[in-house]
Amino acid sequence: MSRKPPVNDIDERDLEVDEPEQSAAGVTAVAVTMKRAIEQMGVARTARTLLKLNQVDGFDCQGCAWPDPDAGHRHTAEFCENGAKAVTEEATKRRVDRRFFAAHPIAELREKTDYWLGQQGRIIEPVVLRAGATHYEPITWDNAFALLADRLNGLDSPDEAIFYTSGKTSNEAAFCYQLFARAFGTNNLPDCSNMCHESTSVALAEVIGIGKGSVSLHDIETAELVVVMGQNPGTNHPRMLSALEKAKQNGAKILAINPLKEAGLVRFKNPQTPRGLSGIGTALADLHLPVRVNGDLALFQAIGHFLVEWDALDHDFLKHHTHGFDAWAAHVRDLDWDVVRRSTGLEPELIRQAAEMFRDSGATVTCWAMGITQHRNAVATIKEIANVALAQGNIGKPGAGLCPVRGHSNVQGDRTMGIWEKLRPAFGDALRDEFGFEPPREDGFDTVDSVRALRDGRARVFLGMGGNFVSAVSDTAATEAAMRNADLTVHVSTKLNRSHVVTGREALILPALGRSEKDLTGGKAQRVTVEDSVSAVHASQGPLEPAARWLRSEVDIVCTLALATLGPRHVVPWATMRADYDEIRHRIARVVPGCEDYQARIDQPGGFVLPHPPRDSRTFPTDVERAKFSVSPIEVLHVPEGRLLLQTLRSHDQFNTTIYGLDDRYRGVSGGRRVVFVHPDDIEALGLSAGATVDLVSEWTDGSVRRAPAFRVVPYEQPRGCAAAYYPETNPIVPLDHVAEGSQCPASKSVVVRLEATS
Repeated sequence: MSRKPPVNDIDERDLEVDEPEQSAAGVTAVAVTMKRAIEQMGVARTARTLLKLNQVDGFDCQGCAWPDPDAGHRHTAEFCENGAKAVTEEATKRRVDRRFFAAHPIAELREKTDYWLGQQGRIIEPVVLRAGATHYEPITWDNAFALLADRLNGLDSPDEAIFYTSGKTSNEAAFCYQLFARAFGTNNLPDCSNMCHESTSVALAEVIGIGKGSVSLHDIETAELVVVMGQNPGTNHPRMLSALEKAKQNGAKILAINPLKEAGLVRFKNPQTPRGLSGIGTALADLHLPVRVNGDLALFQAIGHFLVEWDALDHDFLKHHTHGFDAWAAHVRDLDWDVVRRSTGLEPELIRQAAEMFRDSGATVTCWAMGITQHRNAVATIKEIANVALAQGNIGKPGAGLCPVRGHSNVQGDRTMGIWEKLRPAFGDALRDEFGFEPPREDGFDTVDSVRALRDGRARVFLGMGGNFVSAVSDTAATEAAMRNADLTVHVSTKLNRSHVVTGREALILPALGRSEKDLTGGKAQRVTVEDSVSAVHASQGPLEPAARWLRSEVDIVCTLALATLGPRHVVPWATMRADYDEIRHRIARVVPGCEDYQARIDQPGGFVLPHPPRDSRTFPTDVERAKFSVSPIEVLHVPEGRLLLQTLRSHDQFNTTIYGLDDRYRGVSGGRRVVFVHPDDIEALGLSAGATVDLVSEWTDGSVRRAPAFRVVPYEQPRGCAAAYYPETNPIVPLDHVAEGSQCPASKSVVVRLEATS
């Protein structure tokens, strides 16, 4: 049993490439799950942990935000391979203690990868890096809070502090965190949504009046057509494959739209069924459109063109619930097919086949993820997806709707609880009325603006509630320089990552309880709540003994820091809320729309679903009180001769910046991560060969050049002129200012690069 962390870091010379797989899950997924879990947790702890994962009386997965089946309809093993890896990372028996920090100076740790850092184990006591020191050293909780409070209170303005939030934070911790930031006096509340689905939130809020998806899990399972675009569910949210399998069994068609043909959408071998275990599995996608990177906007205008031409429209819905249809219809009728070909890389006949699937469906669910949201025109693309749904009345009826698939377990709940740099007026009024202070009203910094503020000296203290900010943000060099410019960087974390070794002049690491662990804050068994991708809110309560008895919960850390910073006589009852999370939920019920009677509703098995007017009643809280069609021009990305259009993506052994291992099983890669997938004909045209080592070089209109070195060239079927590689290794070549228009989401899915061969 390998309870000890790896001594050596990644050696890319061990990298091997084989043929991509044509199916996902099956017996192999079970074997990998058990091997990883038992190595780090042992047999008994593995069983105790995984059998409580995603259960009504258990805890919510730390990984993706895929919804759970209704209470009474869940499997004994209600988890996927990558969900089990996420739990294993947190519930590991490996430990990072004071001996570790004494043995490893900060200069050495800075040379390590996120993989090596994360594999060392759980951090079990607070540590501080003093100004000019060479090592982190232990610090008591009281002294850590006093140091942070002193630095916050010493700022010239509250807006010199940044309060970042990861999507794993519970609703209770998120509510307290935004409350503390606003009581302190700032709306600087960047979060991981700024880097993933912010384009979705902006687009949907404008066109349907709410920045959330409009479907339930039942809708997906009973749809006549499910469109899966810009995402790879087999790796990023594998439990979605079970829902797609049920949809197929119910007679649905599945349309896959993605530059790469991913194994999970080819065939699913469900390990919980005899058919899956036998190796037969279920074929999923009926049609795959290998769209060129950034071609989705043109594709959906072309689909809209056919639907208008065929009059495959819901005229009653258009008449009573929408605004702007005529302008959109005129726009898509006048489509330039040459532009569509150049943008999508697809011939009209193939697009016509996809449009026929829309035409023939009486209820369509369209799903998307970061392959859609991280482009310069992402907001416009999502509006175009909504246009097609509106044209056919596919919102607010069974088996239909818009389904952005969130990538982190509670990123949607964080936003619901007020984690947003833009304070909604009604939410601010509710905070004022409940707690008796006037919150700041001006917009704060989002993620990109936070980096700019740190870079420019307009922010001096960075506090991160979970996550790995340094590795997650684009433009690695600029982000790291900005963090080093801070006076103090603080991270509430369970495990080490790169953000802990790229620090301000002082740094703190405050170790928190994990979601899988018992929380006895205040002397009682506490529970927290989370919200999934379909707006369902439910309780989560860990079964494990904490990694160390002196670890504190995120709620405890936030409330204790607020007491230290604002004083015990502050109008917010921090001590009361810290001692009993029910007190937090009572206040959530009075402040957060849709959370009335919150405490009683989470007592229901499986929790409750937040209101969603478009879904629930076909009412649209936009400025015109109807759903809005949008007209967007198609802009074809120009790729110069000898260049490729790169998209960044995850390996199968990865969740965001957390690297579980070094295998991307479905794409045939093992033992390393520095690969670039390129069409075989492009490899030949560029004068390269399979297995060649190249630098990825991006060139920008301001004359700047960015480089990510030493990537192995791997032949891979995809549209000509496109390429793909893993992040965060590719983040250095994406400038901070290369963002989606309207959302500032990093545009990491469309970067023009040249492949420069190395000697």
